[in-house]
Parts: sequence; C-alpha cells; structure tokens
Amino acid sequence: MENNSIKKALIIDDEPDICQLAEITLNRMGLETRSANDINTGKKLLQSESFDLCLTDMNLPDGDGIDLVSYISDNFPNMPVAVITAYGNMESAVRALKAGAFDFVSKPVDLQILRNLISSAIKLPRETAESFNPEITKSQILGNSAVIQNLRQKISKLARSQAPVFIHGESGCGKELAARLIHEQGARAENPFIAINCGAIPSELMESEFFGHKKGSFTGAASDKEGLFMAANQGTLFLDEVADLPLHMQVKLLRAIQEKAIRPVGEHEEKPVDVRILSASHKNLAELVKQGKFREDLFYRINVIELEVASLKDRTEDIPVLADFFLQQLSQQSGLVSIPSFTPEAEKALIEYHFPGNVRELENILERALALLEGNIIDVDDLQLPKTTSNIKDDTSSQNAQLTSTQASDHDKAIILKALEDSKGNKTAAARSLGLTRRQFRYRLEKLGLE
Repeated sequence: MENNSIKKALIIDDEPDICQLAEITLNRMGLETRSANDINTGKKLLQSESFDLCLTDMNLPDGDGIDLVSYISDNFPNMPVAVITAYGNMESAVRALKAGAFDFVSKPVDLQILRNLISSAIKLPRETAESFNPEITKSQILGNSAVIQNLRQKISKLARSQAPVFIHGESGCGKELAARLIHEQGARAENPFIAINCGAIPSELMESEFFGHKKGSFTGAASDKEGLFMAANQGTLFLDEVADLPLHMQVKLLRAIQEKAIRPVGEHEEKPVDVRILSASHKNLAELVKQGKFREDLFYRINVIELEVASLKDRTEDIPVLADFFLQQLSQQSGLVSIPSFTPEAEKALIEYHFPGNVRELENILERALALLEGNIIDVDDLQLPKTTSNIKDDTSSQNAQLTSTQASDHDKAIILKALEDSKGNKTAAARSLGLTRRQFRYRLEKLGLE
C-alpha cells in the first residue's frame, strides 16, 4: 500500500550530469525516477509505465522538447511536464508554457527552484475536473451561459499550469474572481493569494511595496518590510490593472519574474521567491506596447496565456441568476428576515439594461434598491436604472460605470443625511423614516462612510 502512494517521475535529458542531479534531488524528495536520453526512449517509457510527472530538456538528440511537451499534453493531459531551458532563453520557456508545459527551470539548475517546481507539480490531482465544482473552492463564477461554461473549463485547465496568465475584460466583469479560481483550483491553493491594484500605489512607494525594504534604507523605513512578492511566496500574486505600472517598475518586475528572485530596497543580495504571476487589465496592452507605454518584453512574459472574461451584456441570460444571488447575499448582510423578490417588469428591465459597469454595477444597483426599499417587492422604479442605450462604445464603458457608481453613492448619501437632519441625529428615527431597521441603517452608514 505504501508503494502505491509514492510518486514517480520521468527525467529526459542527454546530459548525464543533469540526469544524475535531477535523480538525486527527486529521490531525496521521496520520488521514484526513471531516466531517458532521448525523446524516442522517453515515449516508450511513457507508454509502458505510469508517471506522475515528467522533467525534460529542451534540446534532445532526436528532436525538440516542445514536441515532447505537445505529445504529453495530447496523450497524458493529467500529467504535468516541466522543461529545462538554456540560461537566459526566455523565448524557449514561453514556447514551452504555451505548448502546455507546467513550468520551467533554467540551466544551471537551481536546486531550490527545482524542488519548488516538483513540490507544486505533485500536488496536482491526477484527474482534471470535467465540470465546475464550487465545493472545492471558496469562490465561484455564477451563470449557465455558454461563455461562462467555457470560462470555467479554461480556468480548470489553467489551474494545472504555472504559466503566467493575462486576464482581459471590461471593468467590473470579474477578472479578480477568475484569478482567484485559478489559484484555488491549482497546486498553490493552500498558500497565499495576494491581489494588488497597480494603479493604487504611489510611484515612489512601488519598489518597496513589491519587493520590501531594509530598515533605514530610506526616510520613513523604520523597520524591515517583506513586500508583496515575499508575502505571496509559494502562492499567487495577482497584479490587477497591470497596465498602470510606470516604466521604471516594469523593468524591475520583468527581472523578478525571469530570475524568480527579488532584491528588497537597501539589500545587496537577491532573495529567491516562488510565486505564480496572474495579471489583468481592462486596457489593450498590445496597443500600449505600440505606443511605447508598456514594455514589449514584459508584455511577452506576462501574456503567455490570455484569458478573456465576457462582459455582462454578452451573457444576459445569467443576469437573473446573479441578481438573485446578490439579493440573497445583501439581504443577509442587512439582517432582513425575508428576501425581497422582483416583479416581472423589474427582471425584464435588468435583462435589457446595458450594464457598462458589468457585474459590479449590478451589485451596486441592487444594494441601493434594497437600502431604500419600502416593502418586499422590487419594481422597476426601485432599481433607478440610469438612462442609457445599448450602443455605448466599449472604450467609455469603464468611465460610465464609475460615473454611475459615484452618482448612486452621492444620491444615497443625500437621502440618508436628510433623514438624519430631519430626525436631529436620532438614528432610530432616521431609519424608521426610510423604512429600514436600525441594523440596515447602520449597514448603510458604514457602506457610505458616514458612520
């Protein structure tokens, strides 16, 4: 019984020293190993024996390691395969990842990087999830539309790789949620998922925030700080709105990704770090590269695989499901005994609305409707949908969404402040005048920053 639990790895390399080094390292990690010196021998072993993972060189006597990666992806899709690339040859590494490789390690082989890679690979389940199972993750993407079912399948596949993924989509469509699912269904699920909005960090603090700093390295550095990369060590770092990174920071980020090491501000030596990079933006990175606003080499490195998240207007059949989910969630947060329901006209209005702010805007609209609702039925007027048309241009969607959200917040603040003024600051009386419980009213105050 014990032998059945031992993982088995296939090593394919024509350099005896590399083979021996890999065998010793994997054996010490408790894995059994078999070795081959060329692709043909490796294929024969794959066909005759069962392996949990494969480690192959890129340049072999009888062919290209990429061909072997493709062969394994087609014939043994549940077995991770990692490649050994020549030093500094990131082009080969990216080609391997695009072909389906789990990860890569460069020569001369760093044993710690190799051990990290192997540890992640053997944590993957033997079987790929054929359908989405929300029980195995904390997060979930709701909806039954074809585009959402396709998105779930892609996420399930991407979770079995360590390849950098660039997630593209309009503001508010769920890019961070997709990133969380890739993390939660992958080998790093038990380790940190760190999300950072690149546009929210002041330029002068970016290097310290990303890589950490040493005490006394600059004015205000009163103690050592580990930084986001180290906080995400052995986990996933999600760079939201990566297009907002200034050029000087793009250079440092590229080096950290390629070298799998960081140098905190004030430190003289680099520290190895093991993170998977996921990034996202609603902007067109390829266009920014042409304009000289985003480095081509960094774009090439983070955009190994692109994942598109559909806007809400492209999956309108999911709106009722999402609306019911948010309504239930918001009702529980507000302490309502019963969950309100929509009139057919209100549901129809939601389905026909354009939603420039996507899922985030839908949640905001329902949150406002629930806060000001009198009774238990949500009608069209309660939704207060902005007047818009279905032909809003894509490049103005984000601005419209932000404007809608801001207008809604200002409107809600005005109503609540007026109620407080009329009740001379008595929150219970103000809540009663708006048809809210005291708990609901406090929730509104906290949400709008008025508490």
